[in-house]
Amino acid sequence: MSSSHLTQAMLDCITVCNDCAAECGNCFSQMYKEASSNDCPACCIECAAMCHLCADALARNSPFYKEICTLCAKMCEWCADQCSEHDMKHCKDCAEACRRCIDPCLAMAA
Repeated sequence: MSSSHLTQAMLDCITVCNDCAAECGNCFSQMYKEASSNDCPACCIECAAMCHLCADALARNSPFYKEICTLCAKMCEWCADQCSEHDMKHCKDCAEACRRCIDPCLAMAA
């Protein structure tokens, strides 16, 4: 299978999306039974799903990848804002992974 459509920027975005999805999944698994004062852990499961979709859309050169990347960046920003309000390491790690995902997604959306 040829990956000729995949630029380095696309590959980098796929990597950060997959990393973000993993951190979001971890945060969700740690938080889903915990009381929360905000959208964490719901944001984590939503963001993980969007990051997977974004990575898949880029990999298959979807005609909608720009729109998907735009939404992914928006959801990562939301999740980062929510998780950063908590002091637990998994929440901080999730917020950092989400923040790392925003700019590469926005670059793909341009």
